[in-house]
Amino acid sequence: MTANYTFAPSYEPSPIPEPAVLPELYQGLLRRRIAAYLIDLVCIGAIAVIMWFACVFLTVLSFGLLGPIVWFMFGLIPLAYHTLLLSGARPATLGMRCFGLELWSMNGERPTFLQALIQTALFYLTIGATCSLILLVALINRRKRTLHDFLAGTVMLRMSAMPLPRHAY
Repeated sequence: MTANYTFAPSYEPSPIPEPAVLPELYQGLLRRRIAAYLIDLVCIGAIAVIMWFACVFLTVLSFGLLGPIVWFMFGLIPLAYHTLLLSGARPATLGMRCFGLELWSMNGERPTFLQALIQTALFYLTIGATCSLILLVALINRRKRTLHDFLAGTVMLRMSAMPLPRHAY
């Protein structure tokens, strides 16, 4: 059974609450995002170790014929990890769940698979291209959104501070 609710009163133009209305949704958001990503790195590393053995096994088993395909797939682990978890029933990676964070579309709905894919791909592209300096964008806007959040049409919220009923998991 799912609970239907909106994030904001009907007088607000956006379904996502403004920081002035519910400041607790945005307090400590940047610290929590960084800590959550560190946990995600550990999870991705654990998956990568397991997949490395599978990749080596498949490469040897196929006498190297599947090598390029298998190792290309190995490189997609971080993209798949973030995209599949962010577009799932609970829009958060394992690290985000530890800190009560969730990624939402600006229209107040869970992100679609395409939004999660765009958000993840842009995250890795912008971080790599700017040596993480692009994250400074989050310091100069009300909702603490990063560049990849803006481009994907998403926002990160501290759902553990949400005073309204939460969605069913």
